[in-house]
Amino acid sequence: MSTERRNVALVVGARGVIGTNLVEHLAGLPDWDVIGLSRRGGVDNSRVRHVAVDLLDPDDTRAKLSGLTGVTHVFYVAYQDRPTWAELVAPNLAMLVNVVEAIEPVARNLRHVSLMQGYKVYGAHLGPFKTPAREDDPPHLPPEFNVDQQRFLEDRQAGKAWTWSALRPSVVGGSALGNPMNLAVAIAVYASLSKELGVPLRFPGKPGAYDSLLELTDAGLLAEATVWAATEPAAANQAFNITNGDLFRWNELWPKLAGWFGMEAAPPLQMALTDVMADKEPVWKQLQAAHGLAGTPFAEVSSWPFADFVFGWDYDFFADGSKARRAGFHTYVDTEAMFYGIFADLRRRRMIP
Repeated sequence: MSTERRNVALVVGARGVIGTNLVEHLAGLPDWDVIGLSRRGGVDNSRVRHVAVDLLDPDDTRAKLSGLTGVTHVFYVAYQDRPTWAELVAPNLAMLVNVVEAIEPVARNLRHVSLMQGYKVYGAHLGPFKTPAREDDPPHLPPEFNVDQQRFLEDRQAGKAWTWSALRPSVVGGSALGNPMNLAVAIAVYASLSKELGVPLRFPGKPGAYDSLLELTDAGLLAEATVWAATEPAAANQAFNITNGDLFRWNELWPKLAGWFGMEAAPPLQMALTDVMADKEPVWKQLQAAHGLAGTPFAEVSSWPFADFVFGWDYDFFADGSKARRAGFHTYVDTEAMFYGIFADLRRRRMIP
């Protein structure tokens, strides 16, 4: 890849739902070359080069990044899941530190480091929180890896020529598989299995969650916003909530999603998808054989614990996205249309029937 007179993006966590869409977005822009970091690596093309790296290993990170001298922008979207909130801190902070400490000394033209966060900054994962959440809301008691990561960047950037930004999306909607936080794919697989078994599509979450007010963030919109914040001088050294721009309640949207699959939506019934999906692998294989679907293993199609977590929000879950709009980012995505687009893409790729 030529780096002359071009922006060179280092996308850290290039194979997740956020990273996949960010890589595709950057590769479609005329003035960017892209290097994707992930544990598994990927297939290179004329605009994108993949590097397999263990970000938890500082030696491996330094070795793999030592030759990336042309990098101008780091987009950090990597995430390591752990069983508890406290256990998330050490690995997720360590990966960011390892990347910055490896790339900063060699990338002499580094201009920006972008950090992907979320509403955990506001305590949204702990229970009812102040809504709409705003970027200047006071912090909650630690531990919280998003906060520690931002503090590291702020301290590291002091007196440097490069800048940072932090993006705070809601739950992100995209069609990448194998990611622990992909709600739309979970719904698509749940609907497909329900239809195969001849039962209506029931909302499986807590009763109060069916009526709560929520918002989501489209992965494509998030990719656009991430590049905007990394290249807009007015956005430097700030955090931004990034949302689709509309609000919804499952009680209105759920029947419409069922309708897209040609199904009826029966009244909600609280059930843990983690439990009810535990024995559904044979049904999934039956679907794959009957409809000629891609051979995606059942264990990789979705994270049912994450879906249970989201469907358990029996409180309002939304933030104020006006700061980004005041700064100049005005892209809007209709959430209902977002779901339909993701479902259609999954069907086109033969992931669902």
